Amino acid sequence: MWFALDVTLTARAREAVEYALMEAGALGTEVACERGGFVTVAGYFESPPEIERVRAALFEALRIYGLASSDVRELKPREVEERDWLAEWKKGWRPTEVGRFVVAPPWSEVADAEDRIVIRVEPGMAFGTGTHETTRLCLAAVEKHFRGGSLLDVGTGTGILAIAAAKLHPGARVEACDTDPLAVEVAEENARRNGVAGRIKLRVGTVDDSTASADVVCANLTADVILVLLPALLGATCGRLVLSGILTTQADAVRARLRELGINGCEVTQDGEWVALIA
Repeated sequence: MWFALDVTLTARAREAVEYALMEAGALGTEVACERGGFVTVAGYFESPPEIERVRAALFEALRIYGLASSDVRELKPREVEERDWLAEWKKGWRPTEVGRFVVAPPWSEVADAEDRIVIRVEPGMAFGTGTHETTRLCLAAVEKHFRGGSLLDVGTGTGILAIAAAKLHPGARVEACDTDPLAVEVAEENARRNGVAGRIKLRVGTVDDSTASADVVCANLTADVILVLLPALLGATCGRLVLSGILTTQADAVRARLRELGINGCEVTQDGEWVALIA
């Protein structure tokens, strides 16, 4: 027996709700229906979803996306008939290509080639599986700016950026950290799956004054967290600092803080309503 949670929302909140459902433990999401400016997104779970956990994830996602609580109208749980829903969902999951990188689930038939680097990541959290705009922006920045040497991935999540760096330049020093111990466990498993476990130093924690500097530092976080960590992130950077997880409406605030800290210009890339700033 599968379990579903149908969330009715305004169309503009779809991405935020899909992210929240995945953060709350959903194995996948789909749009159940669209009617009169409202959308119903179904999240699928192996066990009955914890409604309070889902509410907390929704609240945080709406905050990150700058949306109102009224953008989510209704939560309705239901049971799903026994069927191989997961297999059907897997068939619909397509690899994501970003430059030379191809992010694919373990079951996808994607072959390595000389001109591309395949990264196998088990779908789970929306951020970090290569499908989200912020991850794509960071992968593009890694390919463009990382020339070997050292890379630090702050808030590594599923470890995708650290894995990309380790596969792009096998001799590089790659470190990654996350304040969530579970995320570090997932990143370690993904590193093993991609054959780079011995090339990435993973730890629970964040960046501070004791963090060893790196040629490229990636911070795919949220704007409010970046603003707090920015002095430490700059202190750990001796080349390029890649900042993502920033909505277009939040970019000016981050740029202003960079100027306060002595950085007067930065490269800006955009994907949808998200931007990355490379200082």
